[in-house]
Amino acid sequence: MAPLVVGFDLDMTLIDSRPGIIATLDALGSETGVAIDAALVVSRLGPKLEEEMANWYPAEHVDTASDRFRELYTDLGVPGCSLLPGAIDSVDAIATAGGRTVVVTAKYEPNARKCLEHVGLEVDVVVGWRWGPGKATTLTEHGAAVYVGDTTSDMAAARTAGALAVGVPTGPHPAEELRGAGADVVLDSLHGFPNWFADWSRTG
Repeated sequence: MAPLVVGFDLDMTLIDSRPGIIATLDALGSETGVAIDAALVVSRLGPKLEEEMANWYPAEHVDTASDRFRELYTDLGVPGCSLLPGAIDSVDAIATAGGRTVVVTAKYEPNARKCLEHVGLEVDVVVGWRWGPGKATTLTEHGAAVYVGDTTSDMAAARTAGALAVGVPTGPHPAEELRGAGADVVLDSLHGFPNWFADWSRTG
């Protein structure tokens, strides 16, 4: 039998990336002379970076600003990442059950890998630069049975991929919004994932 595959979003699902993003945005704003409200940006993480940059830069500068953000993030953003409570135990629970863990994130993949390395979280597969329907396609390609995320678009991606949608309100969306977006299960945080996963594995 093929191993059970569980997918996870990265930012605000497995890691708290807000301090590093704020530091990177502050540096980018200072370098380009643009006043970016970093606190506002991290309050709505989830969309593609270029979509966020379009709120602060003219259309002709969005791609350049986005690329520069990714460059700065390597030195400023990665060190600002920290594990969210329950992340290690959740990944360990899947490994103990003989399953595989796939991280599917909108983050630039090299930076996603650096963040995971920085916080010491080992997963089986990392796929970056995926958002919206792209996440669903990747989950389908990897045969994910479950996808865990913190945004309404994560829930939609899981449903489109035929995976169980598990929401955690550790990001910008409260539990009721995740349920409204199609979450099959909403946990208070990843602290509750290992017990839920054990029960689901036995009965699901």
